[in-house]
Amino acid sequence: MAHRPKRTFRPRRADSSDSDGAQETFAEPGATGEQAARDPAVEGPPCGRGHAEVAELLRRGRGRRRGRAWASSRHAARAAPRLDGGAESRMVDLSAEEEDGAHHSSESKYDQSSSPNSSRTLEDEFSSVVNIPDAAFIQATYRKFKLARAQEDYISLDVKHTFTNSATRNEETSDDSQDEKNQDIWEQQQMRKAVKITKGQDIHLSYSHESQTVKKFDASISFPPVSLEIIKKKLNTRLTLLQDTHRSHLREYEKYIQDIKNSKSTIQNLENSSNQALSFKFYKSMKIYVENLIDCLNEKIINIQEIESAMHALLLKQAMIFMKRRQDELKHESAYLQQLSCKPETSINKSLAIDEKTQSILEEVESRRARRRQARVLSGNCTHEEGTSSDDELSSADMIDFQKSQGDILQDHKKIFEDVHSDFCNIQNILLKFQQWREKFPDSYYEAFISLCIPKLLNPLIRFQLIDWNPLKFDSIGLKQMPWFTSVEEFIDCSMEDSKKEDSSDKKILSTVINKTVIPRLIGFVEFIWDPLSTTQTTSLITQCRVILEEQSTCENEVNKGKQDLLKSIVSRMKKAIEDDVFIPLYPKSAVENRTSPHAKFQERQFWSGLKLFSNILLWNELLPEDTLQELGLGKLLNRYLIIALVNAIPGPDVVKKCSQIAAYLPEKWFQSSAMRTSIPQLENFIQFLLQSARKLSRNEIRDEVKEIILILVKIKALNQAESFIEEYHLDHLRSVIKEFE
Repeated sequence: MAHRPKRTFRPRRADSSDSDGAQETFAEPGATGEQAARDPAVEGPPCGRGHAEVAELLRRGRGRRRGRAWASSRHAARAAPRLDGGAESRMVDLSAEEEDGAHHSSESKYDQSSSPNSSRTLEDEFSSVVNIPDAAFIQATYRKFKLARAQEDYISLDVKHTFTNSATRNEETSDDSQDEKNQDIWEQQQMRKAVKITKGQDIHLSYSHESQTVKKFDASISFPPVSLEIIKKKLNTRLTLLQDTHRSHLREYEKYIQDIKNSKSTIQNLENSSNQALSFKFYKSMKIYVENLIDCLNEKIINIQEIESAMHALLLKQAMIFMKRRQDELKHESAYLQQLSCKPETSINKSLAIDEKTQSILEEVESRRARRRQARVLSGNCTHEEGTSSDDELSSADMIDFQKSQGDILQDHKKIFEDVHSDFCNIQNILLKFQQWREKFPDSYYEAFISLCIPKLLNPLIRFQLIDWNPLKFDSIGLKQMPWFTSVEEFIDCSMEDSKKEDSSDKKILSTVINKTVIPRLIGFVEFIWDPLSTTQTTSLITQCRVILEEQSTCENEVNKGKQDLLKSIVSRMKKAIEDDVFIPLYPKSAVENRTSPHAKFQERQFWSGLKLFSNILLWNELLPEDTLQELGLGKLLNRYLIIALVNAIPGPDVVKKCSQIAAYLPEKWFQSSAMRTSIPQLENFIQFLLQSARKLSRNEIRDEVKEIILILVKIKALNQAESFIEEYHLDHLRSVIKEFE
């Protein structure tokens, strides 16, 4: 058999003898024989194995060079990395090693160290089984074919023909690169043959794409120093992490154990329960009922929102009509009087001084005033002051349109639940279902937080009942008289009797319903529809708000937020009314001396209109904080508008009457302190005006009006100022008035 020449660029494999048989080792290029001998060995296949075992051993041999450098395999971990970063190391078959050892003395050391058991190599076993020619024979045949081709000679079919080693060495010198490629191709072909032999195995022998290259080792890299302390520290860190993980696993284990115990206990209780079937039947029926109720409300809530929006838009349209009409009339009348003041000669012929639109507006305003005066005369009300009327009359055509639109909305409102069973649209029936749950299974009732669910379920139904509710009408129904209010109250009362607990969660249901359903609707009326200049609307709104705020007084946190939102909207709307609707013009004394002049009448009406707003603001004294009311009523309205108008008025009984009316509107609780001898700071301007008026009247010896002013000072607790005035003007007969209030 021809001998394969020694290829120095391939790693060689040394055979070593041990109890497990022959092993293969990987040596780096340039390494000495001793270094290669010390490398770890890979066990060779024992004799007598079948085709599959031989293919597996062959795959292992090829797999040695495909494994990663950091792989956790027992054999791959011991493989030495290549320092040159070149091509993968290749194993040389044992038969070639033996043949090369016969001609090269430098390899005798490996032959001597090989054991007798290693004489039967992997390739020998594989060849004996499948009769595959060895590599040396194929190489010799290939070289013979190539030499014959160069000599233009024939190729002998004698497979037993051999070549000498000398001819081989000369050819190898020129064909090393081609030999290596052919060697690789031959090895792959032999592998494929082995794969075909082994049936049912999926062995991937291609290493050109799937094999992972060995990481290149850079000798220039300097690794950090390793000491015992560093190793100890890392081990301690690792130990701490493992201990933490262990503790977390213990906690989870304990939790699972406890869950198992609880589950077993629950199962046992259910098995021992005599009314298990009844409770299951009840819960199932309750579940079905709630699902149907939610489906019904989800379907109807869209219709409720549409009807609700339509009614709100209708009321808003009416409110905007009144507001715009009042502002337009005020603007045109003021412009007309200003024009009269600038051109007195045009007052003789008014039609020449104003346009047709202004003329029409003024005539309409005067017509409504005449109708109201006639109505007051018929009712016997002779104390009314011009300017205190709300002036919210609609024309007959507008009233008909409003009533028709409202009737259509209410007709659609009645149709919303006409196709729904009473158990799903009647609040009392719905609460009765939950009351049965609370009576039969109170534990599960409270554990399910039904008190938080009921307000959400009742929200659409309560909004349905509130569609026709107008809190600004004097004859509107109160909240406590509404069916939903009484039903919720009865449900709460039964809850208090059943639970015998003062801290029952059901007692907050009513306040939560008010906070989530009633207050948002009420805020909409306050911000967009309420007219603070209307005493009727203000009184009705205060009545409704008082009921709401009383129910809210027992709740905390979230419910208080709804209360604060309502009060903020009320304050904001009153500020806007002061800025937009209060206008008291100042005219020369020559224009207002005659109380029947248009200027005097207009100024008088505007003053009483501002004073009416002052009265309506102070009606909130029991609901709004004192500092807020004092800022609105005294700071923004009295000191900024009313006092200025009084200062420019002619002193006399009429001014005293207005001052007395202002004092009458002030809340009495502001002056209840017996030790109080100086009034509140916001009334300082009013007190100074009273003293100034009293001095003027004293000079004119108008004693009754002076006494009235002293009474006003005493009422508002300006006792020190009143005493000083009495001493200054020697009004000893009025000292008794002060003593009565001390």
